[in-house]
Amino acid sequence: MRESPITAVNERPLWRDLAQPAVIVGALGYFVDIYDLTLFMTIRKDSLTSLGLGHLISGAAWYQDLLSWQMMGMLIGGILFGILGDRMGRLTTLFGSILLYSIANIANGMVHSFEAYATWRFIAGLGLAGELGGCIALVSETLSKERRGYGTALVATVGVFGAVVAGFMADHVGDIGRVVGGLFGTTVEGWRMSYFIGGGLGLMLLALRVGVRESGMYHQAKEHAEVGSVARGNFFALFSSRERFGRYLRCILIGLPTWFMIGILVQRASTVFAPAAGIQGEPIKDNWSVAAFYLGLTFGDLASGIASQLLRSRKKVVLGFLLFSLVCVGVYLFGTSGWTSTAYYRLIFLMGFGMGYWALFVTIAAEQFGTNLRATVATTVPNFARGSLVPLTFLFTFLAMPLNQARVVPSIAGAILGLICFGAAFIALWTMEETFGKDLDYQEKE
Repeated sequence: MRESPITAVNERPLWRDLAQPAVIVGALGYFVDIYDLTLFMTIRKDSLTSLGLGHLISGAAWYQDLLSWQMMGMLIGGILFGILGDRMGRLTTLFGSILLYSIANIANGMVHSFEAYATWRFIAGLGLAGELGGCIALVSETLSKERRGYGTALVATVGVFGAVVAGFMADHVGDIGRVVGGLFGTTVEGWRMSYFIGGGLGLMLLALRVGVRESGMYHQAKEHAEVGSVARGNFFALFSSRERFGRYLRCILIGLPTWFMIGILVQRASTVFAPAAGIQGEPIKDNWSVAAFYLGLTFGDLASGIASQLLRSRKKVVLGFLLFSLVCVGVYLFGTSGWTSTAYYRLIFLMGFGMGYWALFVTIAAEQFGTNLRATVATTVPNFARGSLVPLTFLFTFLAMPLNQARVVPSIAGAILGLICFGAAFIALWTMEETFGKDLDYQEKE
């Protein structure tokens, strides 16, 4: 009896599936993406101080928050590159996004004003938006349905480690800047050198993309479009059906806690939450807070990916990680009074581990929709979750920042936002379809 192709694929060693160019290059691409995505948070103080914008570090209005400008770019870029991913292919999306954010980061190393800084962070956000969704869609369609969870977990695990490297480099890249500057008889500040390195890594990555092939499932869907199916990359089709919009909204909502934690709690650890808690010992550093969070996220992504394969469930694992994160956030806001800086970093690490369902979050989004909308969804969903940081920043600023005369204490403001984000995530997860092992070779219908 002849062995079926599916059986043959599932019986070969797992490492051979994970060693495919789409998985390896996708993981390296996401590494550079996360390095650049979190770079501003790690060098925020140094760059703003250097530009004479130190007053924006802790008391800025929401429209002066540079991370919000980056996230607004990602919100728009997610729609743009998501549509391109379904209409022109996954690889086209990846090439375009890498080129755009690489150029923008190099330009960021040359800015001398707030306006220029905000503009290039916005453009960098446009480019950064296309990487993750394109990678997840490509890997999900390349590996078998039984093993794609391992592939997406590997991509996310390697990728989020880029933030750890960004945090480490923030402390040591100044030496590199002095060496490079010495060759040209000038001085290159460390934060500027960090941007140059990020842009350079992205341009180097373009050479590796040449060996990666387009998804066969995408080619098949493109050549054999079904009668009555939704046009490829039709973003508005996500809103034309109540059932389809419900699926889409639930995918976004389960990701809200991630950027509440990193964008509100961790980014403000050194300037707002640690001082309010009276943390003892060495002052909390932004770059080490971000590095600790993403180091935890690295282990969390690996653990959640393996757990979902062993339990054969996405929803159960996401629920467990959300509950763990909720406990960590509660301790962070109300239980750290008088802690040492070391204990504080350990808690941030645990918060990052709890958010380790990020890979599953994007994988679930890709598995919820047909091939003709998959890249649009996988790219826009994480970027809408990231883009939620814009209204969250506005609300936190209104509630807790000095510009608001009737402000509440930061921990209460954080708790209010946390209840909104986690509450929405739990409700969305409860009503969501389980997608483990789901066949992805289908198209959305009108």
